[in-house]
Amino acid sequence: MTNFTMNQLTNHKSIRSFTNEKLTEAEINSLVSAAQHASTSTFSQQYSIISVTDAKQKQILGEISGHHWLENSGHFFLMVVDQYRNLQLADQAGAKPDVLGTTDKFLAGVMDAAIATESIMVAAESMGLGGTIMGSILNDSKRVIDTFKLPQLTFPILGIALGHPAATPSLKPRLPEALMHFDGQYALPADFETQMADYDIVLQDYYHYRDSNTRDENFSHHIVKELSRDPRLRAELKSVIEAQGFMADFKEIN
Repeated sequence: MTNFTMNQLTNHKSIRSFTNEKLTEAEINSLVSAAQHASTSTFSQQYSIISVTDAKQKQILGEISGHHWLENSGHFFLMVVDQYRNLQLADQAGAKPDVLGTTDKFLAGVMDAAIATESIMVAAESMGLGGTIMGSILNDSKRVIDTFKLPQLTFPILGIALGHPAATPSLKPRLPEALMHFDGQYALPADFETQMADYDIVLQDYYHYRDSNTRDENFSHHIVKELSRDPRLRAELKSVIEAQGFMADFKEIN
């Protein structure tokens, strides 16, 4: 018997080319509903979603991310870590919860937002849509905060560009399970180098023969290149997160 959910999850592809068709209000509402029903730490629902429809705001996100194709998406969601809303509830009750600015609560909001993001993507693909989850909005998190007027105890963590696919890429091969799934303790296999070399060949073939954006690339080279990026890129993240009122306990410890 076909398991449609498993088939969808194991055939995920990032979509970066969209038709001109915008998402309907009903589609947007369904995606937000999917996010709302995702798992959330301590049921605190520590995230918010901003629908980005203004062309100028999309252009700014394109400049920040370096991916201007997002401006042609059918819809864009900005996923925001949000402890500000729960602060309002505490204030109404006369409570002074120092915990909201801790690293623990920041990470809880990150996890809530990330889980909700994946729920949106899975729901979108089940509706025949496609998209890409974008961490590149963090290239200038302060500009994102200013553009969307995010208050204290909030932080933009991910973007989601969605739409009707104009083209569907082939499935990108993932790491062999033996290199990322362990039993009882962390333990790379004894033949790690051999398995990685084999995977490099598989991924290199994928890049050579896919329909567009072909290139000479394998996983090992990709990782080394990623780790060779200018460390000044996003170097301000820690200070911006702290300026938003998070990780106060981290500052005290240090």
